[in-house]
Amino acid sequence: MESDDNLYSQFVGFLKIILPLAALALMSTVFLFARTPTQESSISHADIEEIAREPRLSGARISGVTDDGSVIEITAQTMRPNGNNWLVKTIYASIDAVDGVNINIRASQGEINNTTRIARLTGLARIETSDGYEMETAGIVTNLTTGRIFSDGALEVQAPYGFLTAGQMIIETPNGGSGQVMLFQNGVRLVYTP
Repeated sequence: MESDDNLYSQFVGFLKIILPLAALALMSTVFLFARTPTQESSISHADIEEIAREPRLSGARISGVTDDGSVIEITAQTMRPNGNNWLVKTIYASIDAVDGVNINIRASQGEINNTTRIARLTGLARIETSDGYEMETAGIVTNLTTGRIFSDGALEVQAPYGFLTAGQMIIETPNGGSGQVMLFQNGVRLVYTP
C-alpha cells in the first residue's frame, strides 16, 4: 500500500514539473509562430479623420410598406445626414408589388428626403423587373409612400418583346387598381422582336 502512495506522490510531483513546462512551451509557440499582417490597412489616416468629422451609417437598410401594400427595402453602402435628407452612396432598392412583380433598382448615389419620403437616385440607375424588363437611365425618383417610380429622363429598355427607348417611364398603381402599371411616354421608339 505504501508503494502505491509513493508511486502516486511521484506521479503528482512529475506532473507539477511537466505541466507548467508544457504550458510555457505552448505559449511560446503562439508568440514564436504568430505572423504579422500580410497586408496593410486599407484605411489611411486622412480617411479616418474624414470619418470622424462626418457622421455616417455603413450598410444601412430601410424597409417599409407603401399605401398599395408593396414592400420596399432600400440598402445603401453609406448614408450620411444632410439637413432633412440622407445622402446615400451605392444604393439598392427592392420593391415587391402586391401583384407579385419584383422590381430591383441600383444606382451609384442618391438622396432620401425624410419629410416627403421621396428617394431621388442619381448617376447611372439600373432597373430590373421579375417579368423580364431591364432598363438604364440617368436618374430615378421613387415615392416611398405611394410606391410610384418614374425616370428622371430618357431611358433604354430591354423588354421581353424587344428593345425600346423612351423619354420617361412611370411605374404606379392606378387609383382603384390592384397591380402596378408600367407606362412609357415622351417619344417611345420600339424595335419589336417576335
